[in-house]
Amino acid sequence: MDGNNSLLQAKGIYKIFPGVKALTNVDFELKPGEIHCLMGENGAGKSTLIKVLTGVEILDGGDIFLDGKSIRPRSPHDAQGLGISTVYQEVNLCPNLSVAENIFIGREPLRFGRINWKEINNRSRLLLAKMNLNIDVTQALERYSVAVQQMVAIARSLDISAKVLILDEPTSSLDAKEVGQLFDLLRKLKAEGMGIVFITHFIEQVYAISDRITILRNGELVGCYETAALPRVQLIAKMIGKAFEGFEKSYKKGEERDTPDDRNVFLQASGVGHKGSINPFDLTINKGEVLGLVGLLGSGRTEVARTIFGIDTADSGEIVIKGKIVYLNTPVDAIAHGLAYCSENRKTEGIIDALTVRENLVVALQAKLGWRKYINKKEQEKITNKYIKLLDIKTSGPEQLIKNLSGGNQQKVLLARWLLTEPDLLILDEPTRGIDIGAKVEIQRLILSLAAGGMSVVFISSELDESVRCSNRMVVLRDREKIAEISGAEIDEKYIMQTIAGV
Repeated sequence: MDGNNSLLQAKGIYKIFPGVKALTNVDFELKPGEIHCLMGENGAGKSTLIKVLTGVEILDGGDIFLDGKSIRPRSPHDAQGLGISTVYQEVNLCPNLSVAENIFIGREPLRFGRINWKEINNRSRLLLAKMNLNIDVTQALERYSVAVQQMVAIARSLDISAKVLILDEPTSSLDAKEVGQLFDLLRKLKAEGMGIVFITHFIEQVYAISDRITILRNGELVGCYETAALPRVQLIAKMIGKAFEGFEKSYKKGEERDTPDDRNVFLQASGVGHKGSINPFDLTINKGEVLGLVGLLGSGRTEVARTIFGIDTADSGEIVIKGKIVYLNTPVDAIAHGLAYCSENRKTEGIIDALTVRENLVVALQAKLGWRKYINKKEQEKITNKYIKLLDIKTSGPEQLIKNLSGGNQQKVLLARWLLTEPDLLILDEPTRGIDIGAKVEIQRLILSLAAGGMSVVFISSELDESVRCSNRMVVLRDREKIAEISGAEIDEKYIMQTIAGV
């Protein structure tokens, strides 16, 4: 790797969306024969930077250079013509077409005015052979694994352009063997002089494959670092915006934090996992405690919650609730056993924006009761008014459309929806994301109050200090695995960061 050469450079990049500065004065540099990791938590600006580099979004300020020449991609097709290709987490190919057709779609070689299928198939075989992949290129792509589909997407990108390859979360659905095969290919491409931008949330993979790391936070550049010279705990500190040195303990003594009697177990998960989502884990949730799930984005926090709630059906292990083995194959099963789940995706998996506050609030209770026990409108209004007052929801009334409420008040309606079902266990995934500080404090107080009243709460937050404040006990995850369980005086930001880093 020639330290004096830059293959791709971005200088002083600005991108502004209505009311949001997505990127502010961001620099990025990729060298030939380098694998460069781009890292940051949710909202850091990684995706926006990639979109600017590949012409999906047009920059509002700054400059982009390729091989020292100024470029301004206006579309992904334009970027590919310049030599920059992207392979996304969700393989953007046509599963019903053959492997060869997917590689050459839109670029089919012709002979006498007709598509030359023989050439397409032969060139596809040769291209995949260079990647040590020997498959029948005439078969439909959907017949092959996600890992093979990723390889085909990369093969297509390499055939289009051979300068810069951008991989956006390419390993999220791959097992360890498939990740190894992908990394072998990337090392080969690196040796041939290609520049590779690798976006991932898996720390082990970052240190296994990358030469340098660029970290973004809140749309701004934190810095660019040699991977070998950046300790893991420092990487985590820079990503979440915490100075590692000088942390003050949130609790001076372990006994200051109440820990529920672990003999009063509500839920016990043993060896529970979902292939491609979360590795098998053991988990105990006690009655009347707040159990925090902590780890970087992509560590498996949400996947644990989705598996327990039956959104992703467990394919290993067993779950015991109140001493009895249960089968949580769907969210309906989970609700029937006293579980409730507030998703991190408030807009897509939470509110129903075309409905009113009243309709959004009662929908889970109605589902639990069944449609034969219909809640009449008068009773719905009574219930809604009660929770509007209880949670101090700022609304003109039960009939206001929920889409017209602030984010914090929408979140309160979702909390009310599940509290109305009187759950034994409430799973909250990022309940305070995107809401103002006042609403955050109110929700945190409510969580502690619910636990004090005997409800079990699983709490997931990207804000480490918030998790520390609210949790009686914490489970630490990394790279889709449970790696530690901490309580008492160990619930300290510095100790948690060291644990995530594997120190």
